Amino acid sequence: MSRRLIKRPWLQHRLVPLLLGSSLAYGAFALKQPIANDCKDGKQWPRISQLITKERPLQQKAPLTGNPAGEEALGPKIASDNDADPDTGPWASLSERVANARAALATIRWSRVGDEIVDLLLPDWAMDLPLYFTKLQRELEMAPGSLADEIWQEAQDPFLNPDIARRAQVRIGNDLCDEEKLFQYRRKKHTARALAKYLGIPEEQIDPSDVPTIAMCGSGGGLRAMVAGTSSYLSAQEAGLYDCVTYTAGVSGSCWLQALYYSTIGKQDFGTLLNHLKRRIGTHIAYPPTALGLLTAAPTNKFLLSGIVERVRGDPTAEFGLVDVYGILLAARLLVPRGELGVDSRNLKLSNQQAYLQDGAHPLPIYTAVRHEIPIEEKESSNEKDHGEASPATKEKANQEAWFQWFESTPYELWSEELGAGIPSWSVGRQFHNGVGVVRENGYSVPELRIPFMLGIWGSAFCATLSHYYKEIRPIIKGLVGFGGINDLLTEKDDELVKVHPIEPASIPNYVLGLQDQLPPTAAKSIFRSDHLELADAGMSNNLPIYPLLRPGRGVDILIAFDASADIKTENWLSVADGYARQRGIKGWPLGAGWPKAAAPTSSDTAEQLEVAESASLQQAAGKIADAREERRTFSTRKADARVEEDKDNNNNALGYCNIWVGTTLERTSSSEPPPSKRLFTSPSSFPSPTPLSSSSSSSSSTSSDDEDNLHLLSPSAGIAVIYFPFVPNPSVSGVDPNTSDFMSTWNFIYSAEDIEKVVSLARANFREGEEKVKRTVRAVYERKKMRRLEGERKESERRWTRHWKREGDPFR
Repeated sequence: MSRRLIKRPWLQHRLVPLLLGSSLAYGAFALKQPIANDCKDGKQWPRISQLITKERPLQQKAPLTGNPAGEEALGPKIASDNDADPDTGPWASLSERVANARAALATIRWSRVGDEIVDLLLPDWAMDLPLYFTKLQRELEMAPGSLADEIWQEAQDPFLNPDIARRAQVRIGNDLCDEEKLFQYRRKKHTARALAKYLGIPEEQIDPSDVPTIAMCGSGGGLRAMVAGTSSYLSAQEAGLYDCVTYTAGVSGSCWLQALYYSTIGKQDFGTLLNHLKRRIGTHIAYPPTALGLLTAAPTNKFLLSGIVERVRGDPTAEFGLVDVYGILLAARLLVPRGELGVDSRNLKLSNQQAYLQDGAHPLPIYTAVRHEIPIEEKESSNEKDHGEASPATKEKANQEAWFQWFESTPYELWSEELGAGIPSWSVGRQFHNGVGVVRENGYSVPELRIPFMLGIWGSAFCATLSHYYKEIRPIIKGLVGFGGINDLLTEKDDELVKVHPIEPASIPNYVLGLQDQLPPTAAKSIFRSDHLELADAGMSNNLPIYPLLRPGRGVDILIAFDASADIKTENWLSVADGYARQRGIKGWPLGAGWPKAAAPTSSDTAEQLEVAESASLQQAAGKIADAREERRTFSTRKADARVEEDKDNNNNALGYCNIWVGTTLERTSSSEPPPSKRLFTSPSSFPSPTPLSSSSSSSSSTSSDDEDNLHLLSPSAGIAVIYFPFVPNPSVSGVDPNTSDFMSTWNFIYSAEDIEKVVSLARANFREGEEKVKRTVRAVYERKKMRRLEGERKESERRWTRHWKREGDPFR
C-alpha cells in the first residue's frame, strides 16, 4: 500500500478494515444475529416486519405505440416472475446479505467500550453504520412503495425503457455491423476537416478517401491509467490531433475514461473531465460514510442501485458478487457529479452513447473484456477412464487450450472475434436461445445492463488467476528467506494456478446458446454448456487494446497507443501483438515493435514466432503466446536493471517519449524470418536522458536519417504506422515518476487535485517531445494515400481510354 494512502486520517484507525469488511463483504457470510443495542430507553434499531415481501401483481402498461409484441415478433417467452416466490433465488440472497451486515453491526454494544478507547480506535462515522444498513435494507425490499419495487416497475415500462419492446437477434458474421459502417462514412467528413486544420492544408484540397483512419488507445492500470490517459488525450486534443481520430479503445481504467467522456459529465471535453476527476477522486471509492450515504439518499440511491435491482430480479440465475459492489463504488465516485444532485440516468446505458455518434462528431469508443476459457481435462482413452485420471498428454492438451477470448463493446454492439457473433448493445443482459432474444411473459425483455456493472467488469483486475497474483507479488517477496524454494514450487504448479480464479468474474447471459452448429469450429465447446459468460478485465491478456483495432473492416492506418501500464517494460504489450497479427494473417503490422528485448537469442525467437504463426487453432496459438510471454517476462525481470543502464549508454536501443514503427504489406517470399520493423525518427531529443547535439555534422546526419524515414512512410508497400507513448518520467517535470511516486500505484484509489496536475504536466511534456514526429507521420500517411489514389485514378483513366480506342478506333488518326 502506498505511503500516501496510509497517511489518510480515516485509514489510521485500526478497526477500519473490520468496518469496511462489515460494510461491503462481511454481510455476505455472517450468520444472522439478533438485533440489539444498549439504548437506555429500551428502544432497539428499527426493525423490518418482513425481510422480503411478496411482489404486488404487475400493472400492465401500454407500450409507446401499439400492443406489446408477442411471441412471434419478439421470440421465445419465459415465465415472468410476477408469480415467482421472491423469498428464494439471487434476490433473496442479496437482501439477506444486507440484513446480515446490519444485524452484525447492530450487535456491537458501543457504550461498553470506554469513550476514550472508542474515540481512539473508531472514527465518528462508525456509529452510523447500523443506520445506513437499515436504510439500505428498506430500499432493497420488494414491498410495494419501496425503492427496489419502484425500480423494478419502471424497468418493465416501455415508455421509460423502449428497448425492452424491441426484437433482438444474434448477428453472425465477421463484418462490421451496419451502424458502424454508417458511422465510418459520417465520421470521415469530420476527420477530413480536422486533418486540414491539423496539417495546415486548405480544406477544399482534402479528398475524404485520402484521410488516414487513426485509432487512439489507452492502457489498463486503474485510476492511474484513467488519469494518465485523460491527460494524454487532453494533450492530443489541444494539438488538434484528437479530432482526426476515428476510433478509441480502452482496457480497465481507459474504459472508465471513455465512459466518462461520452456522458453529460465529461461533455466530450477532456479538460472538463479532468476538472470532474479533481473534485471526485480525492476520496477513496470505499470510504463508508460517502459510499453508504450515496446509496441511501435520493436521488443517488436510485441512480446507483437501479442496475443491481434490474439485473438480479430480471435474471433468475444471476449472482451478486464483489464485481457488483466494485462497480457501484466506482459509479458513486465517477458518475456522480459534485453536489450529488445532478445525476443523469442517460449516463447509465452504453447504447445511449449513440447520441454522441449520430453525425460522426466524435470517435467511436471500444470497450474490452475477456473470457478465460479453461477446458476440463476430459479423459480420452479407456485406460484413463478406468483409472479415473487424465494422462499427462491429455493434461498438456488442456493446458494448451486455455486462453482468453476477447469481447469488444461499442455503443452499437457486443461482439467476439473468436465466436464471430454479436448482439445489439441495448440487448446485453437479456437471455438468448437459438440466436433470438428471450422475452418475459408480459411481452417485454429485461433492460440493458447498466454502466456501473460494466465499469466493474472492465476494471476487475482482482479477478485474475492465482498465477497472475503471484506474478504481482513476486518482486516484493523475492528477498525473503526461502524464496527460491517457494518460487520453484509455484512455478512448477503454474499450469494449475493459471486455472484458478480466487474471486469469480462477473457474468452476463450467454447469447450464443444453441448456436454451436452456426459458429466457427474453433469456438470453445464449453461455451455452449453454460448459460452465462464470465467476463473480466482484458488486461489479463494484453494491457493495450490493440486486437480490436486490427479488426478487418476498420482499416486503421495509424495506431497511437498511450501506455500507462505498471509493467511497461517487462510485459512489452506491443510485442505481444506480433503473434496475434501473424496467426490471423494481418498485413501491415510492424513486427518487432515495442521495447527492445534484452539480448534474447534471435534464433529462438524466430522459431517461437513461426510456431505460433503456424498453429492449427486459436487455442494453440494463444497458449503458445502465453507461454512465450511468460518466458520473456521472467528473462526481462532478471535483466531489467541492467537494461536500464544499457539504455542510458545506447540510445539506439532505448525507447523514448514517442516511438514510431511502420509495417509492410509485402508478402513473405521465403521461410526466413523478416527483420524487425525499423523505428523511425530516432533522435537524441526523443530519449528520457537526452544528449545534446554537439556538432553540425550530427544535425546533418539526423536530418538525413529523418528524410530516409519519411521515404519509408511514403513507400507504396508501407503498412500500419504505430506511434507509442510510454508514460515515463521526464526531467522537465519534477515531483512525479510513474515508477516511484506513491500515488501512481495501480492500487491507489485517491488522487488529489495536486496529484492530477502533476500527471497532466508529465503527459503534456511527453506529448510535446513527440508532437512534431506525430504530425510528420500523419502527413506522410496522408500523402501516401493521396499518391495511391491518384495513381489508381491514372490507371483507371488509361483503362477507359484503352477500351474507347478498341471500340471506336484511334481518334488521332
